[in-house]
Amino acid sequence: MAEPIKMKAKLKNGITTVKAIIRHPMERGGTKSNEEGETETIAPKFIQTISVEHNGNAIASADWSAGISENPFYALKLNGAKKGDKVKLTWKDNDGDSMSQEVEIK
Repeated sequence: MAEPIKMKAKLKNGITTVKAIIRHPMERGGTKSNEEGETETIAPKFIQTISVEHNGNAIASADWSAGISENPFYALKLNGAKKGDKVKLTWKDNDGDSMSQEVEIK
């Protein structure tokens, strides 16, 4: 099974680049026709908030909506970090589900 959040943090020339791919359906909701021609309702399910911490201190947050694509990519740059520091990304969706991933800066 693939990781729910694939994330890495790399320090280069004093700037840490954090990159993450978040495995999530990001369903906006609506209706669609099934094979029998009947209409099915699709419930919305999307990430609402993302937060990022550096060594336990909040450094970024974002509010998302249903307009973001499936398995979204998220990235940010960070000054003042050192190799071995920890970066943690947490998301929460509109169903109350959440996931976190923490990585060490390399």
